[in-house]
Amino acid sequence: MKLNCDLGEFKNNNDSAIMPLIDMANIACGFHGSDPLTIKKTIKLAQQHQVIIGAHPSYPDVENFGRQSMHLSQDELIANVQYQIGALQALCVVEHAQLDYVKPHGALYNDMMTNLSLFDDVCLAISQLNQSNNKPLSLMIQALTEGDKFQQIAKKHHLSLYFEAFADRAYLDNGFLVPRSTTGAVLTNNIDVVSRCQDMLNQQPLLSINQQALQFHIDTLCVHGDTPNALAMIKALRQTINQQRSALI
Repeated sequence: MKLNCDLGEFKNNNDSAIMPLIDMANIACGFHGSDPLTIKKTIKLAQQHQVIIGAHPSYPDVENFGRQSMHLSQDELIANVQYQIGALQALCVVEHAQLDYVKPHGALYNDMMTNLSLFDDVCLAISQLNQSNNKPLSLMIQALTEGDKFQQIAKKHHLSLYFEAFADRAYLDNGFLVPRSTTGAVLTNNIDVVSRCQDMLNQQPLLSINQQALQFHIDTLCVHGDTPNALAMIKALRQTINQQRSALI
């Protein structure tokens, strides 16, 4: 299981300490946070530590950090997503780095997981870019018990998917995330987070906020870079994953 983190979102951040501990970096593209220089520095940092690079596009909503839903036309949505990916891709070219995948941010991510039409638009945006890419970009989405419908849409657009779970977020009984406005939505206790990680590494179900068992395929585990205690949490998760890997050798 690979460890991924949302990075490059702020000028003053823990990215230099976090980057050596993760496998995949979801780099903000400027529409919810970051700026061109911060993006470039984050790409260089990922290169330095051989971390896989992903684009982290959002709704054009800096004021709300991309965490408020927006109603865009299909053309607007596709253009906004492609613009952000293209900007990050251009800076990757300058730094001789490889962009590997796309993971939408915040409300855009949540909306596409509950609106298949929007998910189809995001897939279309990426697939159109892939027509001129030497290495096709993949799409990272939330692991759900009913992932087949997303697989079918992605296959139509010739996209491969990464399925992720969240180390630092509470889950509803239906497998979706507890809204951030709800008390307990964000997990900050390292013991709880590590315990969840150990369960997933051992193929055990992830438990919802009401202790309902949720079973789904997981490729990667996410920690948000702006979660309180994020650095300590990521260190604990890195150690847990490394111990699991050593045990399997």
